[in-house]
Amino acid sequence: MNLFKKISILLLISCAFAFAKPTIYILATGGTIAGAGDSQIKSSYSAGAVTVDKLIAAVPAINEIATIKGEQISSIGSQEMNNKVWLKLAKRVNELLARKDVDGIVITHGTDTMEESAYFLHLTAKSKKPIVFVGAMRSGTSMSADGPMNLYNAVNVAINKESAGKGVLVVMNDEIHSARDVTKTITTSVQTFASPNSGKIGTVFYGNVEYFMQPTKAHTVNSEFDVSKIEELARVDILFAHPEDSDTFVKAAVEAGAKGIIHAGMGNGNLFPSTQDALAQAAKDGVVVVRSSRVPNGSTTLEGEVDDKKFGFIAANSLNAAKARVLLMLALTKTSDPKEIQKLFLKY
Repeated sequence: MNLFKKISILLLISCAFAFAKPTIYILATGGTIAGAGDSQIKSSYSAGAVTVDKLIAAVPAINEIATIKGEQISSIGSQEMNNKVWLKLAKRVNELLARKDVDGIVITHGTDTMEESAYFLHLTAKSKKPIVFVGAMRSGTSMSADGPMNLYNAVNVAINKESAGKGVLVVMNDEIHSARDVTKTITTSVQTFASPNSGKIGTVFYGNVEYFMQPTKAHTVNSEFDVSKIEELARVDILFAHPEDSDTFVKAAVEAGAKGIIHAGMGNGNLFPSTQDALAQAAKDGVVVVRSSRVPNGSTTLEGEVDDKKFGFIAANSLNAAKARVLLMLALTKTSDPKEIQKLFLKY
């Protein structure tokens, strides 16, 4: 073979690699994006009724930009989400992203608990490759269903090189959010997801991705949490504060075996006196108590009106109660020392 032919073959091989489509796995968990109902104009439907292969078939344009492979992790409404599915999902994501022939993951998920699932992966995934959560507010059989465009945009985010290293992302309604900060803010609107404290980190419009910010808290490859050998997580309950609050639910949580309690307090995580006393006793007895807030914006700060050092409480920083629960469950796989756990709440 002469030199010209060798060069030609090398160029052809280089071009083939240059134009090879990235491989994206779509892991389906259920939710409204996989929902189906009897009418285009009624809100009732069954979540998780549509399988991953049908979700992929409904958006043929994604096959033009990536080699798409699908797996069904679960088929549930996200109000049914549980620790077992979280652990299964995290382990499968890590298995796939450890492979050289996988370039990114898209996870279809219901919107009710998407923020918690995304944050769980944000803390337990061990790869810089893109991981993108996506869902829908209208089922696939609804008029003007939002799922297909959301899925198309999510795949475009997953193949975008700028998405690498940003941790787990949530793509909904043309916006890109960091899993740490995003939350569902409206019960029924397609414009439901927002990041109250930080704002969206980018946009994706008909597949065109643009980033504005970089997440700054530790995540994924810089996270110390490893669930590869974990089969179950500690019980952590959330209690919601209100006037004329009671110690009843604190005692019930402790008696039920809670290893941690998140208290969604008033204002800056403030507590009704009887609840504060009961939580202080729980903390003294070894239950980890985290003060969060029922207020949607802002941080729950250390040493405000509540003497955290005196009572052995932890402040949730800018995590809402749902996210604080996720972090505490993972923190309890490492330590039960409140001082060490407080450091984790400032780090993550």
